[in-house]
Amino acid sequence: MIGQRVVIRRLVRGESGPTGGPAFTDLLGVCTAWAEGRCVVQPESGPAVTIALADIVSGKPVPPRPSVRHRVGVRESEVRTSSLWPGIERIALGEWELRSEAAPTGRLRKRANSCLAIGDPGVPLVTALTAVEAFYAERSRDPLLQVEADSEVERELIATGWHALEHGESELRLAGTSQVRRALGRQHPPVEREATGPRAVASIGTACDPLAEAHATLDDDWLGIHGLAVDPAHQRRGLARAVLAELLDWGSEQGALTVWLHVETANVGGRAFWDAAGISPHHTCRYYAPPA
Repeated sequence: MIGQRVVIRRLVRGESGPTGGPAFTDLLGVCTAWAEGRCVVQPESGPAVTIALADIVSGKPVPPRPSVRHRVGVRESEVRTSSLWPGIERIALGEWELRSEAAPTGRLRKRANSCLAIGDPGVPLVTALTAVEAFYAERSRDPLLQVEADSEVERELIATGWHALEHGESELRLAGTSQVRRALGRQHPPVEREATGPRAVASIGTACDPLAEAHATLDDDWLGIHGLAVDPAHQRRGLARAVLAELLDWGSEQGALTVWLHVETANVGGRAFWDAAGISPHHTCRYYAPPA
């Protein structure tokens, strides 16, 4: 138990509880000592507390408190992704956000061309869905909703007949930039970097045929990583780590404290790479389309 985060219920001697019996109180913190008839618990703030083992009624380990970055709300973190497409049209529907690319390049990206349906739309769900369908019909687009997986919105949506797309379920992952830089280490192959304003690209190889490449977009102190790709013939040589490290160095120079990215849950190899880099899941989102 030493070194673990615990919650301990203990007897408060000399005091009575609400019903006249013994008084108890709970203490949450990290157990730093357990010996000689006592334990010591360090709360998140304030001095350490020494407790006689005879006064302990119950105790159990609890999960570590999420990092500051993982305490950011789902909607707030998803809104940050808009920095990847600064030119998209965004219209509020309560706490929902209707999004559309006026002039997309290449394929339509679901995140930039769907309604962020997280939070309260401010109107009954059926009314909100009607507004979503009308918005995308006016722009000759198929209506699409991005929702947090296993949320109340998703459950209500399913009841209306909307259905999840077979592809596109993805995690938003984030971590502290300094933490990830430590995980990646400092020994990497040479990397070329180009930066313009809040955007940067790091690559290895020729400009027209890179062996590895990744892009980054800076939004305040958040650094978004996207478009990481490595030539299949040159995988498992540390090239992905090298271009990622270069972008994190650049982001840190610009004041970035948090790094984030999206990875599809079906991408097992990609998720393993981000796990090894210390960039962990914050939440999962799915996309929903109306009944056929």
